[in-house]
Amino acid sequence: MKVFFIAIITRGFSLLPLSVCSMLGKLLGPLVYRSLPSRRNITERNVSACFPEYSGQEVRQFSRAHFQHMLIGIMTLSIAWWSSASRIEKLIEIRNIEYLENSIKRGENIILLVPHFTNLEILGIWLFSRYKMSAVYKPNRDKRVDDFIRQRRCRFKGRLHKHRGLQRELIKDMKQGIPLYYLPDQDSGGWGVFAPFFGIPTATFGSLGRIAEMTQAVVIPCIATISRSGHRIEVLFDKPMQNFPTGHAIEDATSMNEVIEKLIDIAPEQYFWSHRRFKTRPRGEAPFYQ
Repeated sequence: MKVFFIAIITRGFSLLPLSVCSMLGKLLGPLVYRSLPSRRNITERNVSACFPEYSGQEVRQFSRAHFQHMLIGIMTLSIAWWSSASRIEKLIEIRNIEYLENSIKRGENIILLVPHFTNLEILGIWLFSRYKMSAVYKPNRDKRVDDFIRQRRCRFKGRLHKHRGLQRELIKDMKQGIPLYYLPDQDSGGWGVFAPFFGIPTATFGSLGRIAEMTQAVVIPCIATISRSGHRIEVLFDKPMQNFPTGHAIEDATSMNEVIEKLIDIAPEQYFWSHRRFKTRPRGEAPFYQ
């Protein structure tokens, strides 16, 4: 029943023009902002900590805009799950794809560093429609829901690896020249290192540097944002990370976070501020979220 409900809702959204999805997100976002106090509080706590220069009113305005983009992201996810490759391609406006194409031509192993922006799903499936590529994901607890999501994501050339263990299959894919679509910017719990993110010591996965070192891969940052007009998804490839990895976990995690901060500056409201990014704290520090 849950899968049927998800399928019906996402299939319905997928039939809408992107501009209508953008309009609905902007219209309904403030309502969702008021209706989800827990996520609202997490968002406002994150925003106020990362942008201490913002007044209380500015934090609330920013957070409402973020909820608008979260809704738009759900609708662009729906388009990505159900639409043809040709329709998705027509919605995408690309910048600096030569960073990726040139690395492919040189036969380099590639990691796409993809921070958690609200349109990451359509970005991933667009890439999967063009290239044989793998990604890491966290399985859904409901096996039927998980099977459905995997089927929607992998209907083109994508391969999914579960986010656990030593990732031998992932490393094997990369060494065979299959690029990795990688999203390492969530709270790492006890598995990572503390590195600054907007000046805050943040539990950060060190896996990007380790995988890059094991596979001798070039790391290319990439994001997708919705345009101001709401008519296009703008995909940006940034220049490959330089002097990376260093082999030092904290230095590599710090470099990654600096790149992500730079990308956030392009469209700050479209980053995943509703995630408890600062949940894990250094020993002795008070809880970040009350």
